[in-house]
Amino acid sequence: MARSFADFGNALYTGEKSINFIGRRKTWYLVSVILIIISIAGPMLRGGFTFGIEFTGGSQFQVHLSEGQDRDPAVAEAAVSEALPNSAPRVSQLGPTDIRVQTEALNDSENRKVAAAIADSYGVSVDEVTTSYIGPAWGKDITRQAIIALFVFILFAALVMALYFRTWKMSIAAIIALLHDLVVTAGIYGISGFEITPAAMIGFLTILGYSLYDTVVVFDKIRENTVPGELNDRRTFAESVNLGVNQTLVRSINTSIVALLPVGSILFIGAFVLGAGTLRDISLALFIGILVGAYSTIFIAAPAYAQLREGEEGIKKRDAKVLRTRSRANAAGADTDDTEVETTATSELGKSAR
Repeated sequence: MARSFADFGNALYTGEKSINFIGRRKTWYLVSVILIIISIAGPMLRGGFTFGIEFTGGSQFQVHLSEGQDRDPAVAEAAVSEALPNSAPRVSQLGPTDIRVQTEALNDSENRKVAAAIADSYGVSVDEVTTSYIGPAWGKDITRQAIIALFVFILFAALVMALYFRTWKMSIAAIIALLHDLVVTAGIYGISGFEITPAAMIGFLTILGYSLYDTVVVFDKIRENTVPGELNDRRTFAESVNLGVNQTLVRSINTSIVALLPVGSILFIGAFVLGAGTLRDISLALFIGILVGAYSTIFIAAPAYAQLREGEEGIKKRDAKVLRTRSRANAAGADTDDTEVETTATSELGKSAR
């Protein structure tokens, strides 16, 4: 199996085999448009994104239970509803022993009342319930800082890529793929109902770096294939770009798998074994982002770059020359085949006459 995959990769690299990623770009664009529409409409239909209290502000209660004690989240939900009838608590399990309850911002009296109700419902001391409060001003500041960090990262990445590749069109194509990754990853979060926390935001920013890394690897090979010295009369510009994608396809797949394995392990351990919310939030964003980033590099970034460059006058003239040369070669080949057939037929007739 490994040998056949290696042979397949070698055939793609030499051009013996080729997957037409660039020629089918309209199909990939359509798939991405559908994904983006679902990613935007899905969370809206569910009532919007679920933000953690770090962004919205609120009170949080965490109760530590011993092994064997009832850890049914419904118990905490009923206790909070009884203490504050108008509240809408969010209850979740953290690991094998802890229950977390989040509510809207409460005053000191309400905090003590809810903590006592939770402790009483689980049959533990009120000292086992940890209470914390996050003000709305702090949440707004975190949101503002996250948005600023996102815009600074995108602008800086676009500038660096434009300088490195010496063309702003590669930079534009990479940023298009990057925005695609952000929208789809956020959409999956919103549709699934996962809570967006500062840890998830860290994960979002991290996948931007991974997505750009994968795109730079592919674009570096595309640049090698499309510099003036490498372009020849055998391939159009789009075909040269497609060759670069095929040559790095196996590497992209291997890199994605190698990255997904540890992230998947952290996600499993954080979510199901330890119940560590921070590990779960970061690893979930990374896991989704790596998958989406691997897709966008191959199916969005490279086709978008080819489309941006194909309209240039010099490339249009060169592609037309390549196609004319190919057409003449095909016509000459057809004439040669006809001559060979005619010669063979004449020879056969001669033999029959004898």
